[in-house]
Amino acid sequence: MNAIAASYHDRVNVLQETRDLACSPFDRPEWFALLARDTPPLVAFASEGENLAALALTQTGGRIEPLRNWYSFTWRQLASGGTDGDRLLESIAAGLRSRAPRVTLWPVPDEDGSATRLETAFRSAGWLVQREECDSNHVLPVAGRTFDQYWAFRPGRMRTTLKRKAKKVDVVLHTSFDEAAWDAYEAIYAASWKPAEETPALLRRFAEEEGDAGRIRMAVAHADGLAVAAQFWTVERGTAYIHKLAHLESHRHLSAGTTLSAALFRHVIDVDGVALVDFGTGNDGYKADWMEEVRPRYRIDCLDPRQPRAWGPIGKRHLRSAARRLAPRPAES
Repeated sequence: MNAIAASYHDRVNVLQETRDLACSPFDRPEWFALLARDTPPLVAFASEGENLAALALTQTGGRIEPLRNWYSFTWRQLASGGTDGDRLLESIAAGLRSRAPRVTLWPVPDEDGSATRLETAFRSAGWLVQREECDSNHVLPVAGRTFDQYWAFRPGRMRTTLKRKAKKVDVVLHTSFDEAAWDAYEAIYAASWKPAEETPALLRRFAEEEGDAGRIRMAVAHADGLAVAAQFWTVERGTAYIHKLAHLESHRHLSAGTTLSAALFRHVIDVDGVALVDFGTGNDGYKADWMEEVRPRYRIDCLDPRQPRAWGPIGKRHLRSAARRLAPRPAES
């Protein structure tokens, strides 16, 4: 069998070949093209016959990391299934040893086996691999329910809030990109308690592209003509993704966020017929009120023991591991 040759690219064009492997908005070539406007890409690619594998990466500070930003719910390999895809991933991992002493990948899901595949590929290619949980992902499996059936089992205070406050705001729901609605979202976000957007132009362009494709679901709540809350969702492959929420603190008493969320949940469940609602990463307390399951996200940290620049981090890793082993265990009650 001939050795598989991996190639490495400073453009994302090669990812067009992986389009059929995309599982989410954050796997698609268009997403990586948006990211590459601000971050120099390093795309690792390997193919053999009809099978292919790619990792969308970037190199910074002597380390290789995912091509991602804080809007990304996940990052994963783009690879054919089975052992053929696994061999291609191993070839890519082996080739990366000539480019950096460290590769750190996150936030990787494993409900689809991605974290396990990547961990195995890098370990087989000679890297020292540490895998640990780095974040959480809250999701709602709809399980064939209508919105009313789902809503009947939400916490009583949520159902009471919606019943009391829903009529205090007017909700407009958009299924195509609306410039005025997006401007309202940006104004609300800027006036909210949330940190400044990292790359607002990128998010807007993503929203425009999702609108062009018919995937956007956006809602704005108005009170006395003033936009007081906005939410940006998308729907794709049977999943609704909740990207951004914002409301004016000055109008918090209206609970417009609850009203907007309920309207969007109703739409994606009863109209779009999604099977899953994905609330992204983070353990914000309110997510548990809306979601029913939590999935881990992993960091896969790979160090090459053959490279002197990796020896310091390897030593620190061993010390941390030893400290955990020697730490006193909590007394049993």
